Amino acid sequence: MAAEVKKEVSFDVFGQLDFRAGTILKVEDVEKSTKLTKLTVDLGEEEPRTIVCSLREVREDYQSVAGKQALFLVNLAPRKIMGIESHGMLVTLGYDDGIADTLLFPEHPLPNGTRAS
Repeated sequence: MAAEVKKEVSFDVFGQLDFRAGTILKVEDVEKSTKLTKLTVDLGEEEPRTIVCSLREVREDYQSVAGKQALFLVNLAPRKIMGIESHGMLVTLGYDDGIADTLLFPEHPLPNGTRAS
């Protein structure tokens, strides 16, 4: 059975979220953590972004995402995680439902920074 749907939000609230395609350039372990991973991501901006996520916790093959495009929430306020400032969030399916974490990949290559709508 599917998880309960979260509280309804207005279209205006949803419209404030900025989801974009980006290429994962580098995958690194976060020192002193058994769960966290530091991603370097090309989102079509002048400089790549650092995004900290818990890929090591949910994927045995977490290094295999290097070089792949995925979906990112890019306008999330920066947050320090284990001393590393994270500038966004990797969007996945399954984690909150206890299912093997699955990344969302475009069906064909897109320019980095392409917005979801």
